Parts: sequence; C-alpha cells; structure tokens
Amino acid sequence: MGYPVYTEKPPAPSSAAALEVGRVAKETGLLCTTAFKKGYTVANNRARDWIEGFNPGDLYSLSLDYASAHYANESPRSSFLLDFAIHFIDLACYLLGDVEQVFSFAKYEDAYAVSLKFRNGAVGSLNRNDGRSFSVPTEEIEISVRGASFMTIHNSSTWRISENGKPCEWREPPTFTSSGDSGNDTGHLAEIVDFFAAIQEGRTTRSNIAESYKSMELYEGIRTSVRSGRVVDVMYEI
Repeated sequence: MGYPVYTEKPPAPSSAAALEVGRVAKETGLLCTTAFKKGYTVANNRARDWIEGFNPGDLYSLSLDYASAHYANESPRSSFLLDFAIHFIDLACYLLGDVEQVFSFAKYEDAYAVSLKFRNGAVGSLNRNDGRSFSVPTEEIEISVRGASFMTIHNSSTWRISENGKPCEWREPPTFTSSGDSGNDTGHLAEIVDFFAAIQEGRTTRSNIAESYKSMELYEGIRTSVRSGRVVDVMYEI
C-alpha cells in the first residue's frame, strides 16, 4: 500500500515469514521496523556505545537475565519465549552482533538456559524464565572485556562501568522501576520517536526488519537446540 510500517514484536511468527517481509521492504524501499524496545533504552544504548569503543577481539562475554510472570504457553501468541524472551534475544544481537552457534536447555516452555557463541568470538549466556513477576522487574546484564573492563546494567536503568580495573561511571535514576521515567529508560517512547525521525530523514532504524529477522533465526535456533540436544549453527539469509 506504500506506507512505512511499525509493528509490535515479534516481527512475524517465523524467521521465514520475517525474511519475506524483509524482501518486500527491500523491493519497495519502505521502512519496516519492529518495536524491540530494549535496543532503545538509555542504558542499553550506553552499553552499545561503550562496547564499540573496544576492539571486537577484546570482547569476552555477555550475560543476560530476564524473567516474567507465568505464561500459558498454549500457542505461539501465549508463548513465553516468543512473546517475552524475544526482547533479550534481540538485545543480545544488538549488543554483540551476529550469533554463530547456540546451545540450549529448557524446562517445559517456562525456563531456558542458553549458551551463545558470537561471530566476533565472544561468548554469552541467557537465563530466561516465567517464574517471577510482571510487576517487580528483575533484569541483569553483565558485559566483560579484556583488561579488567566491565559494565553491569540493572533493570534497564542503573549501570556501572569499570575500565582497567577501576570504577569510572555510575548512573542511578531517581525511580525504583524504569516505568516511572519519560519513556526513554524503557525505550517505549524512544523507539517511536526514532521511527518517525527515520521516515523524515530517509534512513533506517536499529530495529529494522532485516535485524529483526536475525533475531527470529536465533529464536528458532534456541528452540531447535532444545529439541535436538545439540549445538545449532545459526545461519542468516542475505
């Protein structure tokens, strides 16, 4: 119909469907972006900027802990992994880039322990479960780099950075949960602002359909590994 598109997450029910949307976006030259808010939070943008200050070969590891209250897990739309955990699946790619291999354990559809190997050589771990709460946030991110440099993020809003073994930056907002801010700590407002700015400026966004498609490939890699009990190579269409 000739309109740019902004959608909720996930971008599609499967990686194949997301890829097809990506092809249409490329053919028409129209922007299609996914509401992956975690890539728009103040804290995660600071993390991305901080990470880019290092040589990729010096990146060591990424640890992500993200949980919710119970999901029914009776259909794709009520799936914890696809509806909720997909945020941090996408965030792992946003922070450290494309994933090369994945291995996963799961308990039912409710808890996942995931190991990642990134193409830049870094490793990562994801802890996902729906045994906690929607009202009490519990998010933890840890990034480690060669040379005693590391960054930790708590609940998308508080962070601390150490470089060469010495603390150098600390940020703690005056709210207990990030939902008490203007919409930038959570990313909800920032992603919408960026979408409209991208249309006006004729550019893309950080959560465009091509990047969202990659997140869906990683999501399916996690599911395949759980079912097969094997390490899965994550392959991306160009």
